[in-house]
Amino acid sequence: MTRIILSGCNGKMGRFITSIVDGRDDCEIVAGVDKDTVILSSYPVFSSFSDIKCEADVIIDFSHPSVLNSLLCFVADTNMPAVIATTGFDEKQTALIYEAAEKYPIFFSFNMSLGINLLVDLVKKATDVLADGFDIEIVEAHHNLKIDAPSGTAIMLANAVNEQLDNSYELTYDRHSERKQRPKKEIGMHAIRGGTIVGEHEVIFAGKDEIITLSHSARSKEVFAVGAVKAAIYMAGKEKGLYTMKDVIGNK
Repeated sequence: MTRIILSGCNGKMGRFITSIVDGRDDCEIVAGVDKDTVILSSYPVFSSFSDIKCEADVIIDFSHPSVLNSLLCFVADTNMPAVIATTGFDEKQTALIYEAAEKYPIFFSFNMSLGINLLVDLVKKATDVLADGFDIEIVEAHHNLKIDAPSGTAIMLANAVNEQLDNSYELTYDRHSERKQRPKKEIGMHAIRGGTIVGEHEVIFAGKDEIITLSHSARSKEVFAVGAVKAAIYMAGKEKGLYTMKDVIGNK
């Protein structure tokens, strides 16, 4: 039985995760952390990591980037594996996560969906075959409350493409400021914000007289919660290091 501490337990994603764990018999949530300490389920909720006294095997963080420092301090104090599923980190915060993984077991992904992480692998394979004669564009769409653009997932997809191309391509976010022909070695990035779109991502390979599109559509935020729980069960008992959804998929 994997014992989980859930950071951000009373948020939307926290409630999804609670519901999913309630339906499983291989894990349980033993404590929650949230600025709102109202108890909505069977486990106690604390306003601070330092208040937690119960034993646990792993912590899932689906809260807010501002929580990162206190989360990493808790990990350092307990050596507890952490699944960091929060999005919207800046470059300095991302660097802190990578540094922590040199000492502690850290799972970090820009997107917790199993499908998105499978898409990353498919995009890499397509890049190996198509990059020579195809232009590459990435389009993502999210709800109108999302703050960051492009999404972390779009950047993850772009980085996956660029890694296959020896990081020789540039990411282009804005074309309206310059009137010029599209350079060959660029990856176009486009963000759409509207309504209640959960998450749409397309990687377009546009060549002469043919277009190949690889895409993923999330119809519910539950897909991210499912991935986070799978990652937590996988991370229990792991040694220090940086883990991603690729490790979980490869473990199947």
